[in-house]
Amino acid sequence: MTELEAIRARHSVRSYTDKRIDRDTIAQLTQLIRDVNAEGNLHLQFLEDAGGTFSKLFNKVAGLGSAPSVIACVGPDDETLEERAGYYGEKVVLAAQRMGLNTCWVGTFHRERIPAEVGEGERLVIAIAVGYGANQGKQHKSKNSAQVSSASKDRPEWFDFGVEMALLAPTALNQQKFEIRLNEDESVSFLDKGGVLGKIDLGIVKYHFEAGRRAFKDAKNSVGNTYEQNNSTL
Repeated sequence: MTELEAIRARHSVRSYTDKRIDRDTIAQLTQLIRDVNAEGNLHLQFLEDAGGTFSKLFNKVAGLGSAPSVIACVGPDDETLEERAGYYGEKVVLAAQRMGLNTCWVGTFHRERIPAEVGEGERLVIAIAVGYGANQGKQHKSKNSAQVSSASKDRPEWFDFGVEMALLAPTALNQQKFEIRLNEDESVSFLDKGGVLGKIDLGIVKYHFEAGRRAFKDAKNSVGNTYEQNNSTL
């Protein structure tokens, strides 16, 4: 499964089987988390036993009480923490999907019972439930490209494809309160329009957009290289 296939296939899952995550998958997941922590100046933690993280009545009613494991999104507390947690957390979420796992971003959980390490100067931002889903979740209603993006010039294909991938990003309450703006110099701005957990959502959206842009440009380059190879003896 490619990352784009994971983006299309992944939906929030709130009900899990009692199957434990296998050791090889845990090793892959923890290594990835080490890598993103180093890259993003974070302290994300995979906790094999979710403990009492999802013991609140709200979580139990939603089905999240069945999640066997959790990823705690922790990091040095500064003004960029929430966006970085969303960005790098979604990188881990999509990798987990590719490993055959299911996930759900959870903003309301038992913060006193999550078995995470939160150091001095750090903050626990959000949790990600992870395990083998009892189902694969379902697609939710989405806004369209015109509702979440704007451009000060003609829109290149890579921009529209990035927006398409961003629209598949999970956001709190499915609110999609963000704007992606193409500037005159072809730089891209990401704007938080004030939703619940908006900065975390913005980080997730940004990761989806960049994954789409990378994949589009890689595909274009691949087509160009293939054409050159096929015509190199003409």
